[in-house]
Amino acid sequence: MNLNAVKAFLKSQIVLVISALAAVISFFFVPSGGRNLHGCIDTTVLILLGCLMAVIVGLRSVGLFERMTAVLLRRAGSVRALGMILMNLCFFTSMFVINDVALITFVPLTVLLFEKLENRRALLLTVVIETAAANLGSMMTPIGNPQNLYLYTAFGLTLPDFFRILLPLGIAGYLLLALTVLLLRSEPIAQEEEEEQAEIPKTRLICYLALFAVCILTVLRVVPDPLCLLITAAALLIIDRRLFAKIDYALLGTFVCFFIFVANIKQIPSVSEFLKSVLAGRELLVAALLSQGISNVPAAMLLSGFTDQVEPLLKGVNIGGLGTPIASLASLISYRIYAKSRLAEPGCYLGIFLCINALMLLILLLLTLLPLF
Repeated sequence: MNLNAVKAFLKSQIVLVISALAAVISFFFVPSGGRNLHGCIDTTVLILLGCLMAVIVGLRSVGLFERMTAVLLRRAGSVRALGMILMNLCFFTSMFVINDVALITFVPLTVLLFEKLENRRALLLTVVIETAAANLGSMMTPIGNPQNLYLYTAFGLTLPDFFRILLPLGIAGYLLLALTVLLLRSEPIAQEEEEEQAEIPKTRLICYLALFAVCILTVLRVVPDPLCLLITAAALLIIDRRLFAKIDYALLGTFVCFFIFVANIKQIPSVSEFLKSVLAGRELLVAALLSQGISNVPAAMLLSGFTDQVEPLLKGVNIGGLGTPIASLASLISYRIYAKSRLAEPGCYLGIFLCINALMLLILLLLTLLPLF
């Protein structure tokens, strides 16, 4: 492997590299005889996350999301209406396909649409809104983002409990997004002739939807996770084994590294006691603030080892996905896609991104002080 390849890997997988280093370094601080990692890796989370990613890649491969998008976009008569459609697509899709996947699917489409319209301002605002929509929509379900899936399984939550904790904040987030769409101008869009869509292979589509149902049943603890893995792997081997290569193994590796890191940190008395004292009664605020610096997935995995207060922790890491561009790894995905556009203004984008996200973060944090939230 040459030097350029190493640099490219480090740049593209910086979170995996940092988590791996943290895991290795943490071994040197664990007291002698205390290096016990037995049971520290949550295989249920890894199996569910891997299976969900594989199934979503399969659904994308048959053109399901492109067909949905084409149908909805034909209804857009103005830039503002188009922005509202794209916001809704990201918000509601991210509930079921993980926020990263929602942005990978819809942000490139957004870039193409607004490049065609030569609308630099609308492109910038829409991508910012889409990113916030994916982060807020994904908080609404256990499978919407990695931190929810992890905390849902780690604390043995039920669906009613989960919805009770996050549904009010999710609804509030949606209303904030709808207001933000008003920043887009109501400029008319010329309607073009409808392009012929490629036929979706129905057999493959039905198979992928069935596999998605198996994943949902596993989340609901109806289907055991080893059986979910077996069914998914066997089905992909038969349907399209190329999908195995498209799974985000770096994300799975990051989870493994953080499992080890947290297990080691818990065995260092001074660090463990310090984190417990800092967290006590401040879980929501600490989680939201820590997410701004290390992103909400690592924050959830780290802090979960030092508190049993899952409700404020769950709220904190989800609200904490707003704010800085690194508060949620999904935000970096949309920025990288946007920055490649010929209409991109990276500096202006980051400024507007910070303003809109910081305001939403502040409002949602204040709402948590009310009894309803």
